[in-house]
Amino acid sequence: MAANNLTYQFKTANIVVKIIAINVLIFLLVRLSAFLMQTTPMAVTSWFVLPDGLGAFITQPWSIITYSFLHFGFFHIFFNMYILYWFGRIVLNLFNEKRFLAIFLLGAICGGLLYMLAYNLFPVFIGTNGYLLGASAAVRAIMIFIAAYSPNTEVMIFRFRIKLWHIGLAVILLDLIQIPTSGNAGGLIAHLGGALLGYLYAIQLAKGNDIGKWFENILDWFENLLKPRTKKPFRKVHRTTQQNSPRSKSKVDASDHQKKVDGILDKIGKSGYESLTKAEKDFLFKAGKE
Repeated sequence: MAANNLTYQFKTANIVVKIIAINVLIFLLVRLSAFLMQTTPMAVTSWFVLPDGLGAFITQPWSIITYSFLHFGFFHIFFNMYILYWFGRIVLNLFNEKRFLAIFLLGAICGGLLYMLAYNLFPVFIGTNGYLLGASAAVRAIMIFIAAYSPNTEVMIFRFRIKLWHIGLAVILLDLIQIPTSGNAGGLIAHLGGALLGYLYAIQLAKGNDIGKWFENILDWFENLLKPRTKKPFRKVHRTTQQNSPRSKSKVDASDHQKKVDGILDKIGKSGYESLTKAEKDFLFKAGKE
């Protein structure tokens, strides 16, 4: 019963909550697996973190995305998910979930690419043997995107009203300052890659150019690929009278459907969402997707 409820809550949640839930679940599974196998989290996830060497990357190209769903430390995942939730809600107030997901994943990809480029181009990094993990680059993309698209939007932080562009600028400068002395230079470079994607996406979108549309089309293709294909049953339609025509039946069905939705909404208004039966919740969920 509890499992069914959690599944339903996940299905009806927005994309921000879903990404957070996936990250937390993976974090817990990795920690549990490492404990049971008496090994390290890195040993469990070695094929999913992003390596800094091009040769190693060729053998695991999927890691350009999977690395952004892995966290080894509690505070690492906590702050990434907190910031994602905070800025993600602002993005969803203006854009749909598919665009949010495109920015998030493209931010992860650009952060990963800049990380590998730096580690194979700059002498200071050559000869090291490192790897990248964490959603920071993807989260930076979301943060800088909304800060660049709606720079004068104000938010409350410790009772102070601060504009989004102030937050974005402070975050970028902090990353740049820390690179020479931080032990996580690669992670900070990945942050800048995600931030650059978010900034360019916002600036171009404001000009009417959606530079992520191609990626949204890829997401649509994957979504359609995963959908179960069922054959529609053959129905013989008699066109003897106007009353029995498909158009008349469609209008009646739509009317009955809307009445049922209105009835469920009235029940929520009187008794709350928890008063609905599972069938009513499922019906409302399906109606919202149509």
